[in-house]
Amino acid sequence: MERLAASLPGQPVRILETHISWVLLSGDFAYKIKKPLTLGFLDFGTLGKRHQACEDEVRLNRRLAPDIYLGVSTVTGPADSPCLEGAGETIEYAVKMRRFDPEATFDRLQAEGRLDAVQVEAVATRLARFHRDDCARAQAGDAWGHPGTIWQPVAQNLDQIEPHLDTPADRATLAALRVWSGRSHAELTPLMRARKRDGYVRECHGDLHLGNMAWVDGAPLIFDCLEFDAGLRWIDIQSEIAFVFMDLMRRGHAGLAWLFLNVWLEHSGDYAGLALLRYYAVYRALVRSKVALLRAAQNDASARADARAHLELAAALTRPSPCWLHITHGFSGSGKTTATHERMQSPGAIRLRSDIERKRLAGLDALARSGSAPCGGLYAAHATRRTYGQLAGLASRVLAAGWPVIVDATFTARWQRALLREIARKHGQPFRILDFAAPLDTLRQRIVQRARAGTDASEASLAVLAHQIRNADALDAEELKEALSPQDFAQN
Repeated sequence: MERLAASLPGQPVRILETHISWVLLSGDFAYKIKKPLTLGFLDFGTLGKRHQACEDEVRLNRRLAPDIYLGVSTVTGPADSPCLEGAGETIEYAVKMRRFDPEATFDRLQAEGRLDAVQVEAVATRLARFHRDDCARAQAGDAWGHPGTIWQPVAQNLDQIEPHLDTPADRATLAALRVWSGRSHAELTPLMRARKRDGYVRECHGDLHLGNMAWVDGAPLIFDCLEFDAGLRWIDIQSEIAFVFMDLMRRGHAGLAWLFLNVWLEHSGDYAGLALLRYYAVYRALVRSKVALLRAAQNDASARADARAHLELAAALTRPSPCWLHITHGFSGSGKTTATHERMQSPGAIRLRSDIERKRLAGLDALARSGSAPCGGLYAAHATRRTYGQLAGLASRVLAAGWPVIVDATFTARWQRALLREIARKHGQPFRILDFAAPLDTLRQRIVQRARAGTDASEASLAVLAHQIRNADALDAEELKEALSPQDFAQN
């Protein structure tokens, strides 16, 4: 490597080494060369295989980072005087990448207290688009996504962790996690099969932790997709999202974890997959625990504490969350969406928005404008019934999956509130009405400002507001017993 480094421009060239590759940092570029290794999880044993791995790495990563992954360069001989793209015989291949500031990765930003909601929302939005548009779907005959294929790395991971645990408490925790994982897998097997059939098993990133995300030029950058093991990237998209959710939780950012999950769900619409989220988050926490234990075996002083923290997080994730169903009540502009945006982050919940689901049912993007009149188009009576039916169905799914849920809609009609109350009753979960009010002038001002900004899914206009006020059913005496004011809402 030193001889190749000496031939590159941008001196001095730094050489970094991982367990499977060398990376040469030369000026604005980096060159990644794969080691000639054959391990249990990868095979770089021949020049041809390393060439293919380089091509795969560029192909896969260009889906998310086309400006970073520039192509595959040849390393030409002779071996005692190698150079890039020379006239001699090709003796190796390198992935050529454009460098970016290493301090911009999300794990560094988080460690320095600089990771914020804007960045997390942006990466969630980007990933939802990636999963929808850029990931190939597994075919029916593929092994990817089959319940047995899913279980194999879960069981293998549990087996690999066990010899490294050195306390009875940790071994007992792992034993309980083994039982829980097996039971959960059996219960979720029908859903796993349905997810494969319905196209949710896709060629994903595969290694989506905060260290593989960055904030560059005011936008999210996602890099270092797994190229060497197809089984780790041909996965259910919920498994991919569970990795980010878990990693943010582990780093003490539960609010950002819930924000990430909700933004991704709003863009993807994959609420049906939430029943798998806990299972995959536990698996991801155990993977990181294993990685830390392997570091500890190499005398990394902090690694054992990291391994135990991930093990404890995995155990915590198996415990059922307190579930409840809250709905909002109030005219457009009364502050419902702002308040529920905070509530979904702390204490944490899944939020369903009528503005988004109404457009999803119509095949429109969240920010698309339908031009609907107050009683027509998306706001016609039949469309409203369909929207609230969709909200009820999704709320039922979220509760069945074991997560609390907030439904953000005006709920100005009594039948709409009754519909969601019945969902809570069927699931045996608490039901509350979050009651919002504001002066008429304030409502009008907020609606005008929101419409002018054009950055929210709501299409409420002054005409829509007037229609709501004329036709609203006030909360009755029984409903008032279920109601919380914004002040009570914030305190609870």
